Amino acid sequence: MDRLTEMEAFATVVDQGGFTDAARKMGISKSAVSKHVSSLEARLGARLLNRTTRRVSPTEIGLVYYDRARSVLNDAGEADSIVTAMQSAPSGVLRMSVATDFGVALLSPILDEFLNEFPEISVNMVLKNRYVELISEGFDMAIRVGEMEDSSLRARKISESTQRLVAAPAYFAQHGRPSRIDDLTEHRLLHYSNQASANVWRLTAPSGEERQVRGTGWLTVNDGQSLLNAAIKGLGIAYLPSFLYHRAMAQGLIEDVIPDLPRTVLGIYAVYPPGRFTQPKVRAFIDFLVDQFAEKGPDTW
Repeated sequence: MDRLTEMEAFATVVDQGGFTDAARKMGISKSAVSKHVSSLEARLGARLLNRTTRRVSPTEIGLVYYDRARSVLNDAGEADSIVTAMQSAPSGVLRMSVATDFGVALLSPILDEFLNEFPEISVNMVLKNRYVELISEGFDMAIRVGEMEDSSLRARKISESTQRLVAAPAYFAQHGRPSRIDDLTEHRLLHYSNQASANVWRLTAPSGEERQVRGTGWLTVNDGQSLLNAAIKGLGIAYLPSFLYHRAMAQGLIEDVIPDLPRTVLGIYAVYPPGRFTQPKVRAFIDFLVDQFAEKGPDTW
């Protein structure tokens, strides 16, 4: 007899507490279930069940075997589900958390392409400037920018961006241009309140030395686009990712504050729950993003 069928019959008898209910659960006769279990016991040379007129219960060795058998059956079921799902077209609601600035600047403009390519998927994109708990808050995935925290989540890098100090020509005309990191404390700084580092900028000097700039922001907001707008208006110096500032810089609205400072490279990652199986809708969206950003790098946007 088939080993998996024998295991399934035995495990179902334990789960259901008897042969009659196990037969009903499996959709076969009670005698067939009994034959499968008897064949299993004969092959193993061990009694796995205590049988009385009133109840059926596993023996001590039967309990040990049940734990392993149930694990094997669950793995087999998962394997079947994976094959079925991988052959199915991606579908369903894709609920994802995305950093607000990245979502507005880069994802919103290309979502129509994804939805047209995968009409069976609907997207629920939640813009949040915090790290959500994917599983407990009901998200399928998230897009995160910057250093990855230690986590049990799986992650795939989809692109990179850079971060640098920017300000408007009008600001330099009124307040002068800093030539080194130490000069920044004498200038008007525009801070992003949602960063974990608060009003602290971590910069790299031309020598490669890591430096920190602390100071109370002349303006502090929780939205990167608002910081960019303030910088364009000449209100101060902002420390922004390139996907926010690149168009304004190309138009001459803002400039690099200290051009010889090394740029900070920011990884952009898709993160999703752990496990050997990735939902088709999640895999489809991540592959789409990788293709979209394949030619984009830290110096292109």
